Amino acid sequence: MRQIRPVSDLRNNFAEISKIVHETTQPVFLTKNGFGDMVVLSMEAYENLQFESEIYFKLQEAEREAETTKKRYSSKDVLKAMREAIGESNV
Repeated sequence: MRQIRPVSDLRNNFAEISKIVHETTQPVFLTKNGFGDMVVLSMEAYENLQFESEIYFKLQEAEREAETTKKRYSSKDVLKAMREAIGESNV
């Protein structure tokens, strides 16, 4: 269930809001004068959101490339490139 609170709760009930975002990893939506104003997230939830956004962006990029080129990679080629990228030799 969405947590929607007035922005004044950030000042008056900071510890409670902090506990909610850390325990649930869900955002708390803050309103000002009855309208959405801010979203509060834990650092962990924010980092996960950033990571998921980056992955989504890279998948979109790969799909665009697949639509515009005929070049395809084998699983061996992909694994080799991944190992080189992280600095592993043949494993």
